[in-house]
Amino acid sequence: MKRALLPLNALRVFDAAARHLSFKLAADELAVTPAAVSQQIRSLEDYLGVVLFKRQARSLSLTEEGLQSLPALRAGFERFEEAVKILQAGQASDILTVSVSPSFASKWLLPRIDGFYADRPSMEVRIQASDELVNFAEENVDLAIRYGSGQYQELRSEKLLDEHVLPVCHPALLSGEKAIESLADLAEHTLIHDSSHSADPAAPSWAMWLKAAGAGDVQAKRSLHFDLETLALDAALAGKGVALARRILAAEDLAGGRLVAPFEGQVAVSFAYYMVAPEPQWRQRKISEFVAWLKDEASGSAHDELPSV
Repeated sequence: MKRALLPLNALRVFDAAARHLSFKLAADELAVTPAAVSQQIRSLEDYLGVVLFKRQARSLSLTEEGLQSLPALRAGFERFEEAVKILQAGQASDILTVSVSPSFASKWLLPRIDGFYADRPSMEVRIQASDELVNFAEENVDLAIRYGSGQYQELRSEKLLDEHVLPVCHPALLSGEKAIESLADLAEHTLIHDSSHSADPAAPSWAMWLKAAGAGDVQAKRSLHFDLETLALDAALAGKGVALARRILAAEDLAGGRLVAPFEGQVAVSFAYYMVAPEPQWRQRKISEFVAWLKDEASGSAHDELPSV
């Protein structure tokens, strides 16, 4: 069959009707009438000489021929979409939309973003702060930065930063009547817990960290629990206790002296920060430039020394 003769519009209608098993819902998706969908399906069936749907009074189902054709048809449409993205890459705008967790955005990305603009005044970066996974096929997102295992189905991912966990607190807790001078002194302070660590099997809880440090018998005076990393760090910054924090997210406050690490040692965890996008998007100039800049910044972060206390 010659490519110029392929009934692409009718095939698109068939794909929508097959996904919904409803001419009405397919019509809603395609912004046409159910009658128009029905006509396109009948025209396609006549053209192919094959019945695609079993039509009952109140239901619609695929014939065996229709069902068997769907995987190849959908793979074809995905290739069309990939081709269009490649064609658009050379004409892409200078607006870059990045999906990133609120914690990573506020603690790592935003303090550095002026450096990206310095050499690229025409670029505009739009930050979409969210922990939700991105549906790149439906959302206007160019690149995502995610904290996880790096396994994202049908997407390309590259590691940006490894992560470690360590205790941090306000400098004021290192002096005074209840100064933290040893692990035993933690018994007189509030331990701040961050439940966002729980998804990573290698990330220690306070009980695990204390046991590994040889202080498993230490019982803290009280506990404070958060489900967001930035809230746990904010509590530590306010002097509310000692937090078990991700080093990358605490780095700016440690470097600025707003937080201190009262004990030596940090625990490496299995989760890391990854840059994620569909394969075709990595070839876009604006994304490749942003990724190169992220890697430069990450290289500097990886070699930062912890301030001594």
